[in-house]
Amino acid sequence: MQGLYALKPWYTRRLNGVVDAAVSRGFSPDLFTAVGIVGAAMAGVALGLGWWWLALPLLALRLAGANLDGAVARARGVSRPWGFVLNEIGDRFGDLLMWAGLAWWAAQHSTNALVWVLVATVAATLPTFASLSAAGAGATRRNGGPLGKTERCLLVVVGCAVPTWLVGVSAVVVAGSVLTAALRLRSAHRELRAPVEVAP
Repeated sequence: MQGLYALKPWYTRRLNGVVDAAVSRGFSPDLFTAVGIVGAAMAGVALGLGWWWLALPLLALRLAGANLDGAVARARGVSRPWGFVLNEIGDRFGDLLMWAGLAWWAAQHSTNALVWVLVATVAATLPTFASLSAAGAGATRRNGGPLGKTERCLLVVVGCAVPTWLVGVSAVVVAGSVLTAALRLRSAHRELRAPVEVAP
């Protein structure tokens, strides 16, 4: 189940002009990792203030930065292992900044909502933890849903826009994150158990 991650090829094509410009000017892919983090930080501030209408485009900027760093690295032929590390750190930091903003907003409404948002913040780390752990064992690095990064961004905006839904949104994130992590681990387990073909 890819979720909204299935739209990534379409989204990447929309950003082709930016990729071409970055390649022609020799921009570093790390610049776009930084753009994603800045977008997440600004979105976190917007969420903390309850400005969901501003958080939405800022989170789109965050997702664009996370998409463009890899696209530019591949287009320039400068992909490197350390770039992968920076990309992952940038994504995790962006997630924390986003959730921190929503937690601040939740704290203005009720302790119960705050607790649920904090639990959702922890649960949201599970899919990536599962993917990176499996990749460390030699499996494919899996992304997507049913509740991946894009879905988390959308749900956070919904929770900010309708504070009375914060607990329900957080519960969906918790359940969806556990399910996503379980599905990724199941796929990785199958892949790692598959017999290795030895060339004659």
